[in-house]
Amino acid sequence: MTQHNEPITYAGAGVDVEAGDKAVELMKASVKQAQRPEVLGGLGGFAGLFDASVLARMEHPILATSTDGVGTKVAIAQALDTHDTIGFDLVGMVVDDIVVCGAEPLYMTDYIATGKVVPERIAAIVKGIAAACRQANVALIGGETAEHPGLLAADEYDVAGAATGVVDKADLILPESVREGDVVLGLAASGLHSNGYSLVRKVYASAGWGYNKHVEEFGRALGEELLEPTRVYAADLLRLIRTDGVDIHALSHVTGGGLAANVARVLPKGMGARIERSTWTPPAVFDVTQRVGNVPQDDIERTLNMGVGFVAVLPAEQAATAIEVCAELDLPAWRMGEIARTENLDAAEAEIISGAKGVDAGACQIVGSYA
Repeated sequence: MTQHNEPITYAGAGVDVEAGDKAVELMKASVKQAQRPEVLGGLGGFAGLFDASVLARMEHPILATSTDGVGTKVAIAQALDTHDTIGFDLVGMVVDDIVVCGAEPLYMTDYIATGKVVPERIAAIVKGIAAACRQANVALIGGETAEHPGLLAADEYDVAGAATGVVDKADLILPESVREGDVVLGLAASGLHSNGYSLVRKVYASAGWGYNKHVEEFGRALGEELLEPTRVYAADLLRLIRTDGVDIHALSHVTGGGLAANVARVLPKGMGARIERSTWTPPAVFDVTQRVGNVPQDDIERTLNMGVGFVAVLPAEQAATAIEVCAELDLPAWRMGEIARTENLDAAEAEIISGAKGVDAGACQIVGSYA
């Protein structure tokens, strides 16, 4: 057995416990702002505590949970050394999935893995997470920062999170509510959000475009456009759901898989959404990405949200009210299509998408050309 002459320490192996402690101290002020009255205890415990007596006010509380990450968008944050916005992407990807079923997100935890803990960088990441949680009225009740030398480079990190919400069973938004003749509303995205960045990064790397390149169509540098934070919809959608005279039959969070696939999975079998491209103009980043990479139409639509971050389905006579509520919330919304029986969709007009995410549900087709 060969014995190492010099003592090997944890710090010598690349893990700096003191840096981790400093990161926690730096993030405390941000986390303190992302709380709810139900949170018990403070930062640093082995578990986050949340007073569940709030559920007693419901007749039949149903818990909803979601977990996700940000994907390769973190590579752009790292390249630009800008870390205080990626938290909005993480929170949006997690809590907005919970709202789809009508649930109110209550609390969230995060996980950050990095090659080297730089306290200021970790604090900046958490600052963004906390700010987004505060915007969504979600408590950030715990998290973990892990140093993984040898697995990740010193300046590399990845982020993930999980959240829990609750809804009274009577208020669940279920596919069975959808009716023929319902209207499909589009709710505007803030940009690319957090999906499809492997394609996007490949497009611009192949074209030799650096993140500092000024792009006329964007009115700013490429990196700034690509790092635009994901809009967090949770609080606004709960406001819409709880509006008198608005009966939401279905909600879809447009994430991985694109618009058609995510709409199809929230519809009941036998029902399909017919969406017309002519009802909106995707932001410039989608057109530029497609042109620079010569990306086929079906591929880009299957990968990116095309400017639609959320979709709501509701009775036709309530659409105007819903659009007005969204306008008050500074959330652009428009009538983009309607629900029909799948058998009445014309396959000769456009491809009919179904079976997304392994769900035996409804269908969706997108027709025409963008405005």
